[in-house]
Amino acid sequence: MSDARPMTRTIDTGNCSRRFKILAIPGSLRRQSYNRGLLEAARQLAPVGVEMQIIDLAEIPHFNSDVEEQGDPAAVALFKEQIRRADALLIATPEYNSSIPGALKDALDWASRPPAECVLRGKPVAIISASPGQFGAVRGQRALRQVLDHTGARVLAVPEVLVARAGELFDEAGTLQDEETRARIRALIEALVTWSRSHRAELVAA
Repeated sequence: MSDARPMTRTIDTGNCSRRFKILAIPGSLRRQSYNRGLLEAARQLAPVGVEMQIIDLAEIPHFNSDVEEQGDPAAVALFKEQIRRADALLIATPEYNSSIPGALKDALDWASRPPAECVLRGKPVAIISASPGQFGAVRGQRALRQVLDHTGARVLAVPEVLVARAGELFDEAGTLQDEETRARIRALIEALVTWSRSHRAELVAA
């Protein structure tokens, strides 16, 4: 996928001395998945002052409380630390059987454990989704919101970005070409940054 970055706008990230960090999580393990493509586009479209890291969930094992009792596996410990260090999360999920992929659910289950140390609690999160069908993985988004709400994460309500008929919007290299969709993604990132800053200010004032 192309790493070329178009002209971007600068938005106030709340602290000129540090970059606003977004951890981008693709729910699909497929390398050329549409949802990973959305995150690649989001990274290109991120405003000046915003740093976006796209990770991979392939190394995170199935959640198993027997394993948890022995301590977090290395991939899980790294995932939790990445969440802690991020100012916000951007999760791109496909829809599998009206829900989210098992790999994504396992990762979120690990991140929520133990409950008293849940790294998702209070974390600002935006959701994006794509599917080859006509509904843009709307049921996958709904299922993901339910999981995140239960963990105590703060999920951005609007704008919603559901990308339908995704196969028509990407080129052969997997780069998102549709300008309307790119504009919607840009607006989502800007809303996430602004909303996250507002949440952080509320915590400071509390």
